[in-house]
Amino acid sequence: MTATTAAVKVRVPARSAVGELRAIKIVWEREVVRFASDRLRMITSLIQPLLFLFVLGSGLSEVASAGTGGLDYRTFLFPGILAMAVMFTAIFSAASIVWDREFGFLREMLVAPIRRSSIVIGKCLGGATVATFQGALVIALAGLVGVPYSPALMIEIFVILTVLAYTLTAFGVMVAARIKQIQSFMALTQMLIMPLFFLSGAVFPVTGLPTWLTVLNRIDPLTYAVDPMRRAVFNHLDVTPAVREHLAPGVTWAGWEVPSLVCAGVVAALGVLMTAVAIAEFNQSE
Repeated sequence: MTATTAAVKVRVPARSAVGELRAIKIVWEREVVRFASDRLRMITSLIQPLLFLFVLGSGLSEVASAGTGGLDYRTFLFPGILAMAVMFTAIFSAASIVWDREFGFLREMLVAPIRRSSIVIGKCLGGATVATFQGALVIALAGLVGVPYSPALMIEIFVILTVLAYTLTAFGVMVAARIKQIQSFMALTQMLIMPLFFLSGAVFPVTGLPTWLTVLNRIDPLTYAVDPMRRAVFNHLDVTPAVREHLAPGVTWAGWEVPSLVCAGVVAALGVLMTAVAIAEFNQSE
């Protein structure tokens, strides 16, 4: 007698908009659940921003008081620290792509019957959600550094942080798309993160800078998030016009002061561009 084995039919569902949205939701949910279950990561990612805000800010307050017109240096520093909190969490959220590649899970995702763009978008949205949550924790500390809890101010800052979180996550995903080892990813991002942070004017006013530093400041994407947040904070402070002009002059292009809405648009446009590049990279992946 010869045994015959019946072939098992495997049905691959046709691609649809509903299926792609479900894939995006699953990838987003995976990022959020991983973050929520890692309490140590939640705590450690806040340590450096809080050190900059309360230790560095308090330590330099006396030295910087002459240049801030008596304003608490930590109040000036607050928007930059918000950007820092979002930046570290957003970019390092993309590190999970490298981990997934090393352990083979990414290959299983790439062969799933969904568009690879859905994986990228889900990753970006998940990392942005996590980073925005971290930024919201820092926003809650605003009153400790002299920033008023004005509803309009909190909403404006939160919106800018959300856009920045998505753009930075898209940047991290774009970088991670071709990197195969987590050590290489960490080394590369560490090399990029601190220059982006310091060149953005997060810790110093952007008035009276040397020409070369002004140019670097204007091409730094983080500048277009720190500047509108700082202007929003100063619009709710009782300071003299001279102090506001010195500490929060706004970004200018050839003498034209760039409105906050345009700055946010620049950050959003960069996020869309980096997402497109990341999708192209994933489509070329083996």
